[in-house]
This record gives sequence, structure tokens and C-alpha cells, in this order.
Amino acid sequence: MTARKIRALTFGFLASTAIAAPSFAQTTPAPDPSQEPAAADAAEQPAPTQVAQAEDSNEIIVTAQKREENLQNVPISVQAIGTRRLDQLNISNFEDFAKQLPSVSFQTAAPGFAIVYMRGVATGGDGNHTGSLPSVGYYLDEQPVTTIGGNLDVHIYDIARIESLAGPQGTLYGASSEAGTIRIITNKPELGVTAGRIDAELNTVAHGGVGGSLEGMVNLPVSDNIAFRGVAFWQRDAGYIDNIRGTRSYCGTPILDPLNGGIIGCIRDGFQADNASFVKDNFNTNTTYGGRAALKIDLNENWTVTPTIMHQRSETRGVWYFDERLGDLETQRFRKEPGVDKFTQYALTVEGKVGNFDITYAGAFMHRPNHSTNDYTDYADAYDAYYESYGGIANYQYYFDNNGNSVDPRQYITGGNNYKKMSQELRIASPAENRFRVIGGAFYQRQTNDILQEYHVDNLADTLSVNGRPGLIWLTSQKRIDRDYALFGEATFDVSPQFALTGGLRWYKFDNTVFGFAGFGRDPAFFQGASGNPPPNAVGSTRTGVAQCYTTSGDTLRDSQLNGTDTTLITNGAIAGTPCINVADFVNGKLVPKQSKDSGFTYRFNGTWKPQEGLLFYGTWSKGFRPGGINRQPGLAPYDPDFLVNYELGWKTSFGPLRWNGAIYHQLWESFQFSFLGLNSLTVVQNGRDAKVNGIETDISYVSGGLSLNAAAAYTDAKVKQNVCAVAADTAPDCDGVPGDSITAPKGTRLPITPKFKVTGTARYTWDIGPGKAHGQIGLVHQGSARSALRVADNLQTGKLRAYTLVDLFAGYEWNKHSIELFATNLFDSRNELSRGVSCSICTNVHIVPGRPRTIGLRLGTRF
Repeated sequence: MTARKIRALTFGFLASTAIAAPSFAQTTPAPDPSQEPAAADAAEQPAPTQVAQAEDSNEIIVTAQKREENLQNVPISVQAIGTRRLDQLNISNFEDFAKQLPSVSFQTAAPGFAIVYMRGVATGGDGNHTGSLPSVGYYLDEQPVTTIGGNLDVHIYDIARIESLAGPQGTLYGASSEAGTIRIITNKPELGVTAGRIDAELNTVAHGGVGGSLEGMVNLPVSDNIAFRGVAFWQRDAGYIDNIRGTRSYCGTPILDPLNGGIIGCIRDGFQADNASFVKDNFNTNTTYGGRAALKIDLNENWTVTPTIMHQRSETRGVWYFDERLGDLETQRFRKEPGVDKFTQYALTVEGKVGNFDITYAGAFMHRPNHSTNDYTDYADAYDAYYESYGGIANYQYYFDNNGNSVDPRQYITGGNNYKKMSQELRIASPAENRFRVIGGAFYQRQTNDILQEYHVDNLADTLSVNGRPGLIWLTSQKRIDRDYALFGEATFDVSPQFALTGGLRWYKFDNTVFGFAGFGRDPAFFQGASGNPPPNAVGSTRTGVAQCYTTSGDTLRDSQLNGTDTTLITNGAIAGTPCINVADFVNGKLVPKQSKDSGFTYRFNGTWKPQEGLLFYGTWSKGFRPGGINRQPGLAPYDPDFLVNYELGWKTSFGPLRWNGAIYHQLWESFQFSFLGLNSLTVVQNGRDAKVNGIETDISYVSGGLSLNAAAAYTDAKVKQNVCAVAADTAPDCDGVPGDSITAPKGTRLPITPKFKVTGTARYTWDIGPGKAHGQIGLVHQGSARSALRVADNLQTGKLRAYTLVDLFAGYEWNKHSIELFATNLFDSRNELSRGVSCSICTNVHIVPGRPRTIGLRLGTRF
């Protein structure tokens, strides 16, 4: 097939499917490892028309400091997984590569909703849509794609490398890089090259079904100065969680006290639930498809323009956790639970030179809408038992229809998020070869989220529903806007050929707002206890929801009724579909969004000593931060920023085929933000005290002939320095001076999620056989146990994340332009626990999110 025909077919395919890919250039164009193995990550990727060769070099080029540099010359803690190792490890998603990074931990509930942590800087319970911003930055090339509620689970294919930058990156990367940064760097278009690859996989999961994938890449010259690169992918992850048969019997007839006639219990002759129509094996499936595309346009020898686009869509069914009380990989759900998570990213990078200075502009826009349906039967189960002495949930919380008859008290949730993120960065860098060199620039980011959560109770009476929304017992509809501004700069001076000093500052300003409605409904004419008025629609409805909406007097409706002031609700400016506004501030007679804003500086100071080639030592003092924010529950105070100060000593050594890097660090996490389920099972975020993190991380690589060995490990000792109180207040450092306060986590409590010890290793041997090369590979991941929650009571409720060890095996053959590989991941079918949690504040049914069970598969590939 001629190159012209290939180009025509490719453009036609991409036009018809409307899939394309993002790509951001670095300070200078990043060489494609598939074409320049001597210059960039030589061990990672062969030329696409050649047989893959065994790794024979440890050289990896990274752009962690916004310049292209050899990994061994970068005086910060960086781990990089290049193209070839990504292929060798069969990495396709976040969970796959996160287990290869010892300093990285995470918790998740479903694909695409992982909350990422680094170096033990974690309190758990994060991810609420108006909760804390992430503490780890997540980048796709140059664009920050960090979102609340879970990082983008970018499909990993035709990726140049993944860089993991541990420790505060607040100088060059900003607010969401308090504890570290993860960067996914895509392969870029290459001028004058026609090449491509196609890969297919078929796999089967233990206790589950059959999955697979189909992926392809093409690089085409459009003209002498324009190149195109496109990627398309489809993947189906097989299910392994069984939805088994279950029934529920709720309180119905109340039991009365024979002495005074009051309710003292119930007979469970109320609503009877049966999930028979939803029983299904392997019901948690995920289908992901999409693509990336990029153009590289050389305007002249100094200036390059790179327009890019990416689209990805994931469709899920079921849930990814099992119920501890039921048994391994089993749960009971009473409703279909579909979900869709998609994103589209557009970007434009312009880079060039003015004199001998490099100029880079990177601008991007991302849109990520998602929606889902979730069964909330656990809530009804817990509260029916909790209120049994009051006649059960139906009697205590008034679950009746318009005729006064009891209705099914079970809730289900619909809704989602509508993220939009726009970022722009302009930076300038002096020549890297200068003795004194600088890099600096300006950054602006604006991200919005239209938040919607609708809690349904079918047939609920109109007077018991959210005003104007029959059948909704609770509604959250809010708009969140986070704005970030920054000016940054770093300067390095070579004091001598062996010693260099670096100093950097970043001025930041954040301005975050939330506006809207959250809560129950309420008749504005209703006054608690007045004769002739209907009952409140649920526990707390006298204090939350419409009761907290603002009136023209500036008071909440509840306070206006108590104080005898005007009870006319303010509805001007209310979000469509909401009855009024209760997440706002009353200013000069008008309602304005609740706001959290601040400004300040972060820094990084670094000394580098390179006594000889292949030997580097460094010391770093750096600071990162995370913006403050607003609690979505009306009436709760906002929370303040938290800060991370890092002291680090590191080394990078190369001895022929052996590379050994590592770092020792001490971190102080000041006034850390932490969240928990509060009143009405709403997430509350507040500032705790300080925490300290001491640790060591190291990685080693050996490459010689056909043998390659890679290992990495991290030891993390993360503890709170003072008692963590139920009420965070400077006046009560020992939790003994504020009414209602108590110790929720005593001094010395380990921070959750992160294990003390994590190690990963891979051994691979390649040898000549016939016309090609065969290989065998074994991989090992071990992770120690960890707390599942910070607060002692929460941790007792949800239990400990257990230690686990995973073993992966690969064997394959590559010849000419083709490859075949048989693999088995999680060979011994270990049940590695990714998360443990409950659905509500008093729920006792613990949900465990496991990693994928043993998976056996066959992978085929060809290149042209």
C-alpha cells in the first residue's frame, strides 16, 4: 500500500469517527523514542519496522523541569516508565502503572475515579465534588488534567513515558502538585516518517468473564513541514463481581408501649425488597474507546505549532466492590447502575525562539461530563435498624405517598458532574548550556463543575419532596468555580563544573467559589410544631435544605420564622431546577457565591554536587500548597489551605549497566485538610493539625545483553503530630477546650491509605531464536497493610487495608514486524484491596474494592 493511500485511509477513518489526540510539546520538541533510540530513552522503543531488541542502555530523557534532560542529571526524585517498559508490563490504565510506582498510593470506587496520593500525604475520604482539591498534580503532556472526584484514567497506548515526580512541585507545577506530580507524555508526530502499529488482546479473568482490546497508531507525513500522528483504541474490561440474590424486610406496623401508647419498636411487615430481577454474574463491566491525534507544523526552523485533540469515553455497568459480609467478589444490588465518564481535550502549543531564548505557549481546554445511577439501599438498611425503636425509617422519616400510604423507603441516586477546565501557560527559558540559566512564566487556570445529585424515593408525597421536585428527598445542585493565577521562575547557577545552586519561587493566587442548593424540601409556611402543618419530610428537614435558604431579610428561612422577620425566599439567580439558594453569602441585599481565596508564595531551593560522571548528589528544600475551599453543607465554615514543607537528600548513580537512584526525606504537612461523613452523611472538610512524613525511596536498574532487571521500593512513616480534634480550633490544641469537641485521631496515628512499605520488581530475559527473539518476564509487587481512614472510629468501622503480593508472568516472541505474547497477571489470584468504605455515616456494610483477579491473556501485534 502506498504512503498516499495510507494517508487517505487514515484521514477518512479519523474524520468518520471524530477521534483524535492531544499532545503538548516540551520546551524543545521531544524526540520520539520509536525513531531516535540513541537520544531519548534508547532502551524503550525500537524503530517500528525493526525487530524489538533487548534493552542495552539506561538512558532516559525526561522533561520534569520543563527542559529535556537526562534522567540522571535531574536533581529531583523522578521515576520514569518509558514506551518499551509500558508495553512489556502490558500497562493500559492508571491502576496498572500506579502499582509500579512505590511512592504512589490511591483509593478508588470505580474506573476513572481514583484519588491519588504520594509519599504518604493522605487522609482518605477525599473525592467529594465540593471537597478538597487533589494533593497530586496529574498532567497529560503540558496540561493539568487534575479533577476533583478522580483523575482522568487516560488509556495508555503509544505513550512516550510516564514521569512520577515525588515531593512538592509547587514552583513549576503549582497548586495541585503539593505532594507530587504524575505526567503522561504522549509520542509526538514525526516529520518525514510513515509508520504504524496495531495490537490486539484477548483475556479471561478468574471468577469472571472475557475481555480484550484493539489498538492502533499511525504516523504520516502530510508535507515536508507537517506530520500527523493518530491513535485509536477500544478496550473491554471483563467483570468479576457477582450480584447475588438478596431480600430486605423493613419496619411496618409500629409496636406501641402499652403504658403510654408511644412507639417502642416495629414489626417488619413493611416494604419487602427482592433483587431477583437484577441478579447477574460478572456484572461489573467497563468499555473504553476513543483516540488521540496531533499535527506537528514547522512554520520555519525556529517555530513549531502543535494543535491536538483527544476524546475518550468509558461506559460502566455494576459496581467494583464486594460486600465483606457476603463473601469474596459478591454483592447485593437492587437496581441497574450504569455510568458514563467521558472527556474531550483540545490543546494548542506554540514553541520557538527569540534570540537564543526558548518561548513556549501551551493552552488547552478540557470538558469532562459524567453521570451515573447508584443504588442506595444500604442507607435504608442502616437507618431502618437505627430507628427501629421509633417504628423504623418509614415511620420516623415519613416515607409516605400523597394518600398517606407507606412507600418503598429505599433511595437511589442519579446525577454526576460537568467539569470544564481551561489552562494557559507562557514561559521563557534561557539556553540550557549557559552557566547561569533561568526559566520563568505565567500561568492561569479556570475550572468549573456543575454538580448534580438527585436522591430519589419513588412515589414520595409532593409535600415530603424537595419543593417543586416530586419524588426527590434530597437535591444537590451547585456550581463550583476554581481559579488559579501564578507567576513562577527558577534560576540555576553553576558555581563550578561539579556544583550548582537552584532557587525558585512561585507566586500564587486562588479564588474558589460555590453557589447553589443542597438539602431537603420544606413548605415555607411550615413552622415546626404548629398545629395543622404537615410533618417535616425527613430528619433534619427543619434545619437543612429549604430551611436554610435565604430570605429577603438576610436570614435563613428557619431563622426568619423564629425571629419573626420576612420569610420570602430569594429565588432570583437560583440554579434551574432548585427551589431556592442556601449555599451562598448574603451581601448588601444580594446573594453571592461562597468564596475562599488567598495568595502567597511557594519555593524550591536546591544544591547539586556532581563529583564525576555518573555520580550526582542533591539536597532540596521545597514547599507546596493546596487551596482552601467551601463545604457544600450550608452553614459549615470554609476550610483553609494546607502546606507541605519538604527536606530531601538524594543520589543518582550510573555504573555502566547499573543505575541506582534514591532519596531520603522529611516532610511537614501543616494544618492538613481532612474529610469525613458528617450530619445526614454529608462530607465535611476541615483543617486538622500537623503531620510528619519520614521516608526513603529508591530504584535500581541493570541492563546487560538480553537481561534487564528493574526494582523500586519505598518506606513511608506518616503520622499526625498532634491530636486531631472533632472541631479544628487553635484554642483547643488538645481537644479539651471547645464544647462538643473530642479526639478523633490521637497524636502518633498513622495517616491512612499509604503502606509503610511497597516494593516492585521486574526481571526480563531476551534471547535469539530462529528469525527473531524470545523473551520471558516475571514481575512482583508487594504492599504492606494500611489504615483505611484517619479517624479512629472510622477506621474501626471500615477495617484495615490488608497487605498483598502480586506476581505477573509474560512470555513471547518477536520476529520481523510481528509479536505474540502470552501473559498471566496476578498469577496466584491475590485479593489486593484498593479501598474499603461504607455508603453512609452509620452504615456497617463494608465495601471492598479489589484489584483485578488473575487474568490470563494473549496479545498480538504488528508494525509497519
